[in-house]
Amino acid sequence: MPDSTATQPAQGSTPSANVLTSTSLKPVPKSALSDPIAEIYNTIARRAFEIFQDNGSVFGNDLENWLQAESEVLHPAHVNIVDEGDSLDVRAEVPGFTTNDLEVSVEPECLTITGKRETKQEREKDEKPVCSECYADEILRVIDLPVPVDTAKVTATLKDGVLELQMPKAAPPKKVTVQAKTA
Repeated sequence: MPDSTATQPAQGSTPSANVLTSTSLKPVPKSALSDPIAEIYNTIARRAFEIFQDNGSVFGNDLENWLQAESEVLHPAHVNIVDEGDSLDVRAEVPGFTTNDLEVSVEPECLTITGKRETKQEREKDEKPVCSECYADEILRVIDLPVPVDTAKVTATLKDGVLELQMPKAAPPKKVTVQAKTA
């Protein structure tokens, strides 16, 4: 996996989604994620229905079927958020994903990480697997941030399957005192 540590300003994004990012990461506005999120939702719904049918179409296991389908479709990107005083540092585990597979959107109080990769499993003709662990081809993580961040100064790097974001906190609102003006 290439080491992507150079940063550059994001281009073609809205002011609320400006991100300084690794040269290959693609910042996108949150509104551009609605179609992929709907597609992921539909994929989970189809898989949950398949599980329902495989279990004999027995009613009453809706939640279990949905959660099983969700775990099969989505990779839970494990995230650590650290408050460094003047910034939030985020580390997300995205093993097997490259910078071309990931999209990161940052708004003042919300971080969205999405990714999709193409995988192919090739087997020999006479191979009989004894155990085969599958892994997700898609990730989706939407995180409400504890404090507003300055989206114009966010940086992101991807190295060894770990996405790191440094997000400087936004300046706190200033209080302005109102003074009476005498004539």
